[in-house]
Amino acid sequence: MNGRGFPGQPATPGARRRIGVVSTSRADYSHLYWPLRELAVHPQIELGVFALGPHLSPQFGNTLKEIERDGFPIRARIECLLSSDTDTGMAKTIGVAILGLADALTAWRPDLLLLIADRYEMLAPAATALALRIPIAHIEGGEVSQGAIDDAVRNALTKLAHVHFTSTETARLRVIAMGEEPWRVHRAGAPSLDHLRRSTLLDRATLEARLGLSLRPPTLVAAWHPVTILRDTNAEADAFFAALTHAPGQIIFVYPNADAGGLALIERARSLAAARAHTHVFVNLDAVTYWSLLKHADALVGNSSSGIMEAASFALPVVNAGIRQQGRERARNVIDVPAETSAIRAALDRALSPAFRESLADMVNPYGDGTAAETIARVLASVPLDGLLIKQPAPLPSPAESAQQERS
Repeated sequence: MNGRGFPGQPATPGARRRIGVVSTSRADYSHLYWPLRELAVHPQIELGVFALGPHLSPQFGNTLKEIERDGFPIRARIECLLSSDTDTGMAKTIGVAILGLADALTAWRPDLLLLIADRYEMLAPAATALALRIPIAHIEGGEVSQGAIDDAVRNALTKLAHVHFTSTETARLRVIAMGEEPWRVHRAGAPSLDHLRRSTLLDRATLEARLGLSLRPPTLVAAWHPVTILRDTNAEADAFFAALTHAPGQIIFVYPNADAGGLALIERARSLAAARAHTHVFVNLDAVTYWSLLKHADALVGNSSSGIMEAASFALPVVNAGIRQQGRERARNVIDVPAETSAIRAALDRALSPAFRESLADMVNPYGDGTAAETIARVLASVPLDGLLIKQPAPLPSPAESAQQERS
């Protein structure tokens, strides 16, 4: 107890509502930046950030420094990422994170805890908040990515959450179909797109100076992550790297996520850069630099969600290889191919053709228009806390309806 009343119950009259936000890495922080900005300036909200995982890892760029530089109040820094490249290390990271979060969330107990997306580390704050009876708000539920354990994580977070912010209308309907009450589910759009409306992206000359290279065409952005649904998470990587060996132009790699097999991918990217001219590897790019790179690049190749969610806003051609993003909604800038060297090479040729780029004129991004942060802050500041923890079950079909469904 902290004098504010039980979680899920009205706080002391006149007290600001405490909103905790969990960030684990550069990937989710780039999506959370503008929601954090909106929450930080809201007069009825007291904000607290819980940073953990890769944020505190020198190997992944010590990205905690970005949160500190941006001035958001960090309530806890939780060391939990094991120096491992295995699925066992991933599982143990969840356990270590729970231990740290249990103390941190008890010491600064929020009225609502905001989580985002589908990283396995997010299971730790969700489980901890459940035990502490802290209501959860979740961003980007209802999506599908069948080639990663992220899909199961996302669905688990949806069922543990009490307020939902989806990126698309299809995702909103899917969350409701999972049994969540419609009043709890809000279509906000993907908050990463707020950067494209509210941040000042870099012009080509400034971006080149920041990267320390010339963006001579064709410039390819390569973003490849372990396929965590497979027993061998790098089973599809051979075809990808073989295709890039003879790809045209220059390649800009960005580090993969901290998943099982990620360290091996880093070494493969470095080896390719050592053997292939005009190949560059970056540990970390801040959000504005990365989105600016997508704006000025000629194509993106890999299996990253940024090729699905953000690239469409730039009408950037994307070659999406393998199964990692299978099932996601996508715009017509995405060329889906199997993880086969010849297929990736052929798709790159198509993506770099002037005709394909021209065909993307007037394309609309299904993931929103860059106003997600305002919706998220408004709902979090106003949603009634009284009874929020208690969900009503979805109505069941009648026996006659159930029998009819079985016959059909």
